[in-house]
Amino acid sequence: MSRVVIIGGGAAGMMAAIAAAENGHQVTVFEKNEKTGKKLYITGKGRCNLTNAGDREDLFRNVISNPRFLYSAFSAFDSADVMRYFESLGLAIKVERGNRVFPVSDHSSDVIACLVREMKRRNVEVRLNTEVMSVEAKDGVFSHLVLAGGKMVHADACIVATGGLSYPSTGSTGDGFRFAKALGHTVTDCYPSLVAVRLKEDYIRELEGISLKNIELRMKEESAKKDIYSGFGEMLFTRNGISGPVALSASSYVGPLLAKNKQLIFILDLKPALTIEQLNARILRDFDEFKNRQYKNALDHLLPQRLISVIIKLSGIDPEKKVNLITKEERQRIVQLLKGMTFRVDGLGEFREAIITKGGVKVKEIDPQTMESKLVKGVYFAGEVLDLDAMTGGYNLQIAWSTARAAGKAIE
Repeated sequence: MSRVVIIGGGAAGMMAAIAAAENGHQVTVFEKNEKTGKKLYITGKGRCNLTNAGDREDLFRNVISNPRFLYSAFSAFDSADVMRYFESLGLAIKVERGNRVFPVSDHSSDVIACLVREMKRRNVEVRLNTEVMSVEAKDGVFSHLVLAGGKMVHADACIVATGGLSYPSTGSTGDGFRFAKALGHTVTDCYPSLVAVRLKEDYIRELEGISLKNIELRMKEESAKKDIYSGFGEMLFTRNGISGPVALSASSYVGPLLAKNKQLIFILDLKPALTIEQLNARILRDFDEFKNRQYKNALDHLLPQRLISVIIKLSGIDPEKKVNLITKEERQRIVQLLKGMTFRVDGLGEFREAIITKGGVKVKEIDPQTMESKLVKGVYFAGEVLDLDAMTGGYNLQIAWSTARAAGKAIE
């Protein structure tokens, strides 16, 4: 039996603790917060989107950074395994639109309770309100932890599961990056991800709070033809930009590109189900029905009320003009606008608003089968502390479960 210490009692930390305990090890989790699973509690708007029920290929398609690194971890513990595992712990789960998996209760606290119960059953010791200050190694082998106050804790192996920099109020303040660097690891540049995107257009403030469904959002460099990102679904206008599932997923690509001074634009198709010809015919029908109305009062069937004034302004057509006087060229301008409303990217929301961190401990320095450091024997990394990130939809928690399980099971 080995003594295993785990830094962080979040999703990855709890799963790693259980996996190590299953192997018969004596496990202690050090969590600096007053309870475990603090960030897990707020995921999925408090409902906990614990994985995605798509197949393994779907998992890889939705990982943005270093998907190939996850081949072994996903093969050993994929989303089907995660679902079976939580059901075996007594959690009733359901699959919703987009293959998102939630507890039937819609309470993330039930997911945390399952893991806490299982840790207790496996005799895992959890030390709350206990901050780890450093991870020490001797001659390339893990030696001990140093706690706040100076106490040393010796063990045979250490799993760093501290999270990244997102939602620092939950304890993710970059401790793991500090530990990794001190052990000689490279930490890649970090950016907020799955976060709202700020836009440059002044009129965005007029759209704050408007929620759009069934839209298509594309992102590309201003001068390029090829899309960097394309997504279909829901979007929300914020005070200074956009949020909602498609915008959050697009944000996964934004940080590194802005760091290289790339000029990025979004193209919003408000009516992706209609071709240009079909939309033109639809507008013609509406204008025929409202032929005696002014242009400003003729788009009610087509758009949310608060979006109409901005579309009118951008179209450059006199709002008082009767629709039966609108020319074919003006109508085409409206069609082009509805199929390709363009916004310039100004930046990203802050880490305190970000669901995850993009960047982390360089995966080339980690064994992909065991999550053990290639530089320091006996030190393992799991979850968001690694340079791994994915789209919204349960994929990031899947990364946490898979890497944590691999780390916990690998310790001999």
